[in-house]
Amino acid sequence: MNYQNLSALDMGIAASLILINGALSLLLRLGLERQLIWAAIRTVVQLLAIGYLLGWVFEFAYWYVVLPLMCLMTLIAGISAAGRGKRTYAGQRVDSIVSVWGSSWLVTAVGLFAIIRIHPWYEPQYAIPILGMILGNTLTGVSLGIERMTQELTSGRNNIEMILALGGSRWEAAQDAIRQAVRAGMIPTLNQMAVVGIVSLPGMMTGQVLAGESPVDAVRYQIVIMFLIAASSALGTVGAVLLTYRRLFSAGHRFLRYRLEDRS
Repeated sequence: MNYQNLSALDMGIAASLILINGALSLLLRLGLERQLIWAAIRTVVQLLAIGYLLGWVFEFAYWYVVLPLMCLMTLIAGISAAGRGKRTYAGQRVDSIVSVWGSSWLVTAVGLFAIIRIHPWYEPQYAIPILGMILGNTLTGVSLGIERMTQELTSGRNNIEMILALGGSRWEAAQDAIRQAVRAGMIPTLNQMAVVGIVSLPGMMTGQVLAGESPVDAVRYQIVIMFLIAASSALGTVGAVLLTYRRLFSAGHRFLRYRLEDRS
């Protein structure tokens, strides 16, 4: 099976399809034209940039080249996860980075050292794509978890303060919000796992098949990746929600509502 290279013309034809989105935005008066243009430009620039960067990294496959890039990817993912949602609080960015970093690196280490067992572990062909896929999904879980947690605490403020006033602990007051937030963060991954291979073919598997790998071998890799993503997303979501809980409830069992702020 021959790998088919894409020319600039082929990419241009694909890029022209974004005009469909623009036409729908104009027709329905959605006001998304500028956002679509900006998103399309960012997609092209960012992917081309990472393509050239990875080409350089693959050529100089040393740990002191690969590790800083992995750290930068993780830092950006953590900051991005904290930048979403209607509400924020002091320390949210730190909580997001810690949650994303801890869960994604732990699970990636399990994948590289215990499952795939590559040597050296920093082989960029494996380490960077695997971490990238795990980060993308963990970012979503962490972001949704924090957003849902702050939403539940805001809407349920009266009930929370009533529980605390009656002598309840901070955990008793926040446990329902915590459960809802963790569930919200885990649902996207669960939905993805439920339809994978039936409705959708994941990117890693598709890429391997297009590159000429055996579909069975590609499926094995994708199964491993899906379970790594599920584990990291769950750990990251739980970590982020619990850190948010610690920020917004004092050791003296008081709800620190004043720390929550609406994003301007």
